[in-house]
Amino acid sequence: MSNSGSLKVTTPTDREIVMTRVLNAPRKLVFEAFTKPELLKRWLSGPPGWSMVVCEMDLKVGGAFRWVWRGPDGVDMGMGGVYKEIVPPERIVSTEKFDQSWYPGEAVGTIVFVEQAGKTTLTQTILYESKEARDTVLKSPMEEGVAAGYDRLEELLATLPRGGA
Repeated sequence: MSNSGSLKVTTPTDREIVMTRVLNAPRKLVFEAFTKPELLKRWLSGPPGWSMVVCEMDLKVGGAFRWVWRGPDGVDMGMGGVYKEIVPPERIVSTEKFDQSWYPGEAVGTIVFVEQAGKTTLTQTILYESKEARDTVLKSPMEEGVAAGYDRLEELLATLPRGGA
C-alpha cells in the first residue's frame, strides 16, 4: 500500500519547504510515533536497504536528539539537533544539522499535528538558513524519501492499538 501521492510539498517562501500528509490515525498516536524511539526506528529507516542504527532522544525543551542511519554498503549518515518547543500532542520544533553537511547551515523543523474526525494532518515545515540551502534540498531525493517514510508510518499506525503504543 503506497500513499506517496498524498504527500503535498510546497515552498511558501524562498527559505522554506512545507510537507503535508493526512494519516489515518488520531494525533496522539501520530505524536507518539514521532517521539518514542522504538516507534520512530520502525518507520524512519531511510531508503530501501537502510536502517536507523542510533535513535537517541532527550524529549524536552533544550534536549538533544541524535539519529544515525546505515546504508547497505555500511556507510553511516547521521544528524542531530536540539528541541526548541514541544507541545504534546500538537507541535514539535527542533534544529537539525547533518554530520556530513550536504546543504549549507542548520535548519529549523516544525511539525504540527491536527486531528479531525480521527485522522491527523501532519504538517512539517523546514526553514533553511538560505535559499541556496533550500534549493539544494529540493534537488535531492528528499521528497521521495519523506513520502516513503510516511507510507511506512501509515502502515505502522494501522498496527498500533488506538489507545497508544
